[in-house]
Amino acid sequence: MSSPGAVAALVRPFKIPQSVLVVIHTPALEVLLIRRADGGEHWQSVTGSKDREDEAWETTAGREVREETGIDVQAHGCVLADWYLENVYDIWPQWRHRYAPGVVLNRERVFGLRVPAGTPVVLSPREHVAYEWLPWRDAADRCFSASNAEACLLLPRFSGVGAAP
Repeated sequence: MSSPGAVAALVRPFKIPQSVLVVIHTPALEVLLIRRADGGEHWQSVTGSKDREDEAWETTAGREVREETGIDVQAHGCVLADWYLENVYDIWPQWRHRYAPGVVLNRERVFGLRVPAGTPVVLSPREHVAYEWLPWRDAADRCFSASNAEACLLLPRFSGVGAAP
């Protein structure tokens, strides 16, 4: 007899190889980084995959931000901006089993989310165990993902603040 977890794993749909990266920042360009719960010192911005192929990028971004940080992108003072940048990268071999057979690449859409200074953060303990607000250059240095580090370095250009990179 199969366990309930084994049955759920059999019917769970494959992940969609389309995801978002959301750089959450204050007007002063302090970036929120969150540390993954799956071990190690993997610090990152909010990331996550579409739930459906036809889900709008903005919907995915808002859902992932809410799930991972408790922040509502439509709250007063918050501005979600699609940077119209996409990264395509190899899915790490240890995660390929989550995708349909033969899927090896993921397409990632980049967003910025400006939030008021002092915005409270409530992490999903299943996914993340710590958070920190860092100046944008320091955040870029802390990110384990090259595309995330690059997005942090692009923040002054896309934030409307006009700081020199």
